[in-house]
Amino acid sequence: MNFPVRFCEMDVLHYFWLLVRYISILVVVHAASENLKTYFNGRSIGKDNFDANCPSSPSESVYYASFKPPVTTLADTAAPSSSDNSTMSCNSDADDSSACTRGCGNDDGPMVVDRQRKVVDAFRHAWRGYREHAWGKDILLPMSRQHEEWFDLGVTLVDSLDTMHLMGLHDEFAEAREWVIHDLDVRRNKSVNVFETTIRVLGGLLGAYHLSNDDIFRDKAVELADSLLPAFDTASGIPLADVNLLTGAASTPAWSPGSSVAEVTTIQMEFREISRLTGDSKYQDLVDNAWSQVQAQPLHDGLVHMFIDPHTGVFKKGTLTLGARADSYYEYLLKQWLQCNHTDERFAEWYRTSIGGIEKHLMRYSTPSQLLFVGEQRKGGRFIPKMDHLTCFLPGMLALGWIHGVETERSGYHLELARKLMITCYQMYFTMPTGLSAELVYFGQHPGDADIMVKESDGHNLLRPEAVESLFILYRATGDKQYQDWGWKMFESFEEHCKVEGGGYTTISDVSSTVDPKPRDKMESFFLAETLKYFYLLFGEDDTVLPLNRYVFNTEAHPLPIWNMDGI
Repeated sequence: MNFPVRFCEMDVLHYFWLLVRYISILVVVHAASENLKTYFNGRSIGKDNFDANCPSSPSESVYYASFKPPVTTLADTAAPSSSDNSTMSCNSDADDSSACTRGCGNDDGPMVVDRQRKVVDAFRHAWRGYREHAWGKDILLPMSRQHEEWFDLGVTLVDSLDTMHLMGLHDEFAEAREWVIHDLDVRRNKSVNVFETTIRVLGGLLGAYHLSNDDIFRDKAVELADSLLPAFDTASGIPLADVNLLTGAASTPAWSPGSSVAEVTTIQMEFREISRLTGDSKYQDLVDNAWSQVQAQPLHDGLVHMFIDPHTGVFKKGTLTLGARADSYYEYLLKQWLQCNHTDERFAEWYRTSIGGIEKHLMRYSTPSQLLFVGEQRKGGRFIPKMDHLTCFLPGMLALGWIHGVETERSGYHLELARKLMITCYQMYFTMPTGLSAELVYFGQHPGDADIMVKESDGHNLLRPEAVESLFILYRATGDKQYQDWGWKMFESFEEHCKVEGGGYTTISDVSSTVDPKPRDKMESFFLAETLKYFYLLFGEDDTVLPLNRYVFNTEAHPLPIWNMDGI
């Protein structure tokens, strides 16, 4: 070992502290190597050291990853104050369209431009596979180079329209527009899911209209909305899940105990916008009535159950969750308040109450690293430390509410929660060997548990957008480039493990394997509509592109204008 000066020139105290420093380095290196062994090797988890509420079936293996948080994380930093010039809160009637975003101007560095270009290349690659092997069909199966029909509405094509327009892919957009004109039949003899059709197809047409000002998309949207209206013909006004676009026959699937609460409360923005465009209140009246029926039920500190009977309008009591079947109810609490430009204070109050309920009943910290997460509450109040990837929309929603000043007490607290939850969602990706999150994860609650655990059957990744959406909104809110860097790592993981040669991206079944992640041969339409759109926006520095004080995104990332802005 070569010291910077000769030993004889050092005093004893200096040598002592130098020795301590080298010993400390050796200890840190040893600890890091042990963590890496745990990360890559995993271990079997049995009933003796695993919470009974977590997956522990001996017939199904569990892999997990544990980690040590970095010395400094975003959670350690103070929430930005409203007086800080690097961040801004705003009201929707702000004069400057950048007032909802960072105050540092537009600094398009070469790295940012390159990252956006890579995202556009990814979209082109995905679109190439769809155009060549599934043109005009709903879903691309990229590996077999086949397609899958769902509603016979060209779901991927319509869902992708505004992404193409946003990215400046004018030739692709023009070709897709021709298909909409000549081939999109929204009155075909086909039963469709009201919710999915609304957010993907109706929302896609509205988003394309608002970015292009092309009336063909508005007219098709109105026609489609008319075809969906018979689903609301129930005793309570709660829509049935499915409706035939031609005959109007509506039904609930045999497997379902009722209508999903998320589904009946995540169609309001789109139908309200149809009323605004047409001047006909019937569309908004129907969805407002469905919303009122849900609000008339006894809520648990603002929390809703997963299902509601469409005939009686009564909840089917069960799990309280921010995952599937309930998630976007909370999203549309906030976004309806934004859509109407803060004029209906009921939505803001419902939203604030629900956030309080989420924090009280569903938020916990993991063991040992104190990751903030959102679990589930089953019947009888039993808490389950399980979190869907879908729930990673929550950091973005909290940050969006902070941007618009929804908090009336503890200003900045929602942003603090958002930053902590974003760390958790990031770790859901990067504790997995592929760098991609599982669909469901469990969090340690007892000594000896790992922070993040995944059941083998839950280890799939569906190319979902929620974490990227939250990174985008948090970056717009704070200007912290760490969010861009995290997003870039996620993007590279999708490129490495999901990209299909010849065109398209595929979902995978095993995020724990870098050797064989078990491709599922399916490219969900939301990968183009949401995931790649949010990546593109995240890596951009021009805050006047879809500014968050003038547009509000539906749950499928289709931009709708905030009312009473620019004469709207």
